[in-house]
Amino acid sequence: MTFSHLDADRRPSMVDVSGKVPSQRTAVAEARVQFPAHVAAALRENALQSAKGPVFDTAIVAGVMGAKRTHELIPFCHALGIENCQINIELIGDEAIVRCTVNVFHKTGVEMEALMGASIAALTIYDMCKALSHDIVIGSTRLVSKQGGKSDIANEVN
Repeated sequence: MTFSHLDADRRPSMVDVSGKVPSQRTAVAEARVQFPAHVAAALRENALQSAKGPVFDTAIVAGVMGAKRTHELIPFCHALGIENCQINIELIGDEAIVRCTVNVFHKTGVEMEALMGASIAALTIYDMCKALSHDIVIGSTRLVSKQGGKSDIANEVN
C-alpha cells in the first residue's frame, strides 16, 4: 500500500498537485451531535437559543470559518480558495445533524474542508449548549460524498 503523503524515503510530504488539471470538486461531510433529552427540549422551547445566543446560527458561521482555515490546521492540506461552503443543521429528535457541503474549482479536493466544517460546527454546538449538560456526544463524523478528481464517492446512509 502506498500513502500519498509519504515521499520515496517514507518521510511526510505534501502531495504535488502542480501537474493536475483543475476541475469542479464537491464534498459533503456530516457530524452528529447527540443531546440528552432535556437539552434537546430546551433548544426547541427556546427557538434554538442558549444563554450564549443562537446555537445553530453561530455553529454555521464557525463551521464555514473552520472549512476556510483547514489548511492552517491539517499539515499537508493545500490552501484552497473555497468557492462555496454551505452548512445545514437539523434537530431531529434528540440529535442535531450537521451537513457541510464545500465546492471549489481546483487541482485537489475539498474532503478535509467539508469534514472540518462539519466538525467545527458540531464543536460549536457543544460549546453553546454545555451549560445545560456535559453529556452531549459528538459522534459519527464522516465523509458522505465527494465528486470530481480521480474518483467519486457516495456514502449516503441515514
